[in-house]
Parts: sequence; C-alpha cells; structure tokens
Amino acid sequence: MEIVAKISILIVALEHFYILWLEMFAWKTRGPKVFRSIPKDLFEKTEMMAKNQGLYNGFLAVGLIWSCLIENVIWSKNIAIFFLSCVIVAAIYGAITVDKRIFFTQGIPAIIALFLTLFFL
Repeated sequence: MEIVAKISILIVALEHFYILWLEMFAWKTRGPKVFRSIPKDLFEKTEMMAKNQGLYNGFLAVGLIWSCLIENVIWSKNIAIFFLSCVIVAAIYGAITVDKRIFFTQGIPAIIALFLTLFFL
C-alpha cells in the first residue's frame, strides 16, 4: 500500500503541474476554454495574476514530488502531509470563494492521498 500512497501523491502533483502550465503558459489560449464562466476579455487583463497563481501551484507540485524522494520514512510522510494539507486548504478556499467544483477536482484527490499517506506510509 505504500506504493499506492506515493502514486496518489504523484497524481496530485501532476494535477498541480497541469495547473502551473495552464496558468503560466496557456492562460490566454487554453484558459478561456477551461474557465468558460470568465469573460474572454479578462484573460488578457489577468495574465500576470494567473502566472503568479501558477507558480504557487508549481511549488505545491514540487513539494509533493520532494516528499516521495525523501528516504527517511518519517520525514517523507511529514512533508507529504504538509503539502497535501496545503492543497486541501487551497481547495476549500477556492470552493468557497470561486467555484465549488474546485473542492472536487483538487480537494478530493488530495484528501484521498492524505488518507493513504496517514495510514499506509
């Protein structure tokens, strides 16, 4: 089950690398297709803000990958718990302030990974 826990962590990391790419490099091209509720004229105006958000998602992804590479089991588990908790808090905040779907697309995978980490790492 340890491998399942690590795979779940890596899946959450991959999702956040995708968000990094979307917000930092494809905001004006792919963003309007993904975020249909945002008026198209706002993508140009919010490009720098999106790039900043994307960078933070990259930090989360790198932290999650780092947790899988640490050889010390206790240290690895603690780092994974920290970064997964950050993702969960961000998903809850996003669900409250932006769109409830954020909780399901980002929060639920992180909660599953956190559960697996707590009980099987």
